[in-house]
Amino acid sequence: MVDIAIIGGGAAGFFAAINIKIKQPHLKVVIFEKTKTVLGKVRISGGGRCNVTHACFSAKDLIAFYPRGSKELQSVFNQFGPQDTIRWFEEKGVALKTESDGRMFPVSDDSETIVQCFYNECQKHQIDIQTNFPVNLIEKTNELFLLKGEHETISAKKIVITTGSSHYFWQMLKSFGHTLIAPVPSLFTFNIQNPLIQNLQGVAIPNVAVKLLIDKALIKKLGLNAADLQQTGALLFTHWGLSGPAILKLSAVGARLLNHQNYEFDIALNFLNDGNEESVLKAFNEQKKAHPKKQVSTQAMFSLPNRLWQQIVQLTIENEGITWADISKKDLQQLALALTAFNLPVKGKSTFKDEFVTAGGIDLKEIDFKTMQSKLIPGLYFAGEVLNIDALTGGFNFQAAWSESWLLAQHI
Repeated sequence: MVDIAIIGGGAAGFFAAINIKIKQPHLKVVIFEKTKTVLGKVRISGGGRCNVTHACFSAKDLIAFYPRGSKELQSVFNQFGPQDTIRWFEEKGVALKTESDGRMFPVSDDSETIVQCFYNECQKHQIDIQTNFPVNLIEKTNELFLLKGEHETISAKKIVITTGSSHYFWQMLKSFGHTLIAPVPSLFTFNIQNPLIQNLQGVAIPNVAVKLLIDKALIKKLGLNAADLQQTGALLFTHWGLSGPAILKLSAVGARLLNHQNYEFDIALNFLNDGNEESVLKAFNEQKKAHPKKQVSTQAMFSLPNRLWQQIVQLTIENEGITWADISKKDLQQLALALTAFNLPVKGKSTFKDEFVTAGGIDLKEIDFKTMQSKLIPGLYFAGEVLNIDALTGGFNFQAAWSESWLLAQHI
């Protein structure tokens, strides 16, 4: 018999277990993990450095980074946000640092610092960790839950589900009456085969607007806001297509829509972010007057990388050696259009580094976000990616896990 059974040995599971024991040290808390290792995502997050959280300290601002779950998380973040995460780890001897983009890592730059912190806390608070223990079935009998493993059955007064994007567990939870929002990938890069991409691998642009060119009726049908399907940020050319924050944000916001399209769709790039055709043509005419004898392709305008500028000029103007004095009005219009609305066909996706984020999970309407308890089954709690909550890259998914786990630990 255990008081609290935590099913899933990841970030949310460990944080829930530790905080439950801090709050109620008399309880017997056990973490059950189906594999032989725990905290796998913590180890690989942030390239092995563990992107613990993000330096965004207003709950109202923070929820903007969550395409799904923002409304529900605001009250959660008001109770335990990034500032609380920083304090929690510092109290355990782990100092965090902030990088220029707001991401926060342990000062050691080593995810094992976080892993060891959790291990130390589990040892300190006598939390049992059972690895190689797959829970094959959960039954509710009277006031107890029965967790049926391969070789034994454990009874528990309450259970916390932190199994992440486990299809097996999602199906099991459906048997309790919970609704599953079908999972689809989030946070991915775009595969593109187009002459523009050639020879640009490694080129980065700091501020680009990327817009999905998809039928408005379909956008409305899927309950999306068309305005959200244009995102801005840094853009990176790769050997397979496009990556960078602008692309990742768009992939997260449009995750369900792009899955519906089987990852084949068109995008429009504005390399000047909010620049428009009219303002670009005005700049071109000023360039014609100031440098009539210079070749159009030789010096990039608008602070664009030279390689990108030359590629766009080559694809847009038949005579790439033409001077500003001789370029036609038609060619100038074509060049302006290419800079502010360059259309590209996307033919597939690729996983972004070690990010394996899923949009989908247990319907949030069935969770009490004051306690993280199921509205359908008393004694059943949730935290982490098992819920239909996901975020942009930058430490936000971990922050949701810490906040949800801390909150349920105060109420379980």
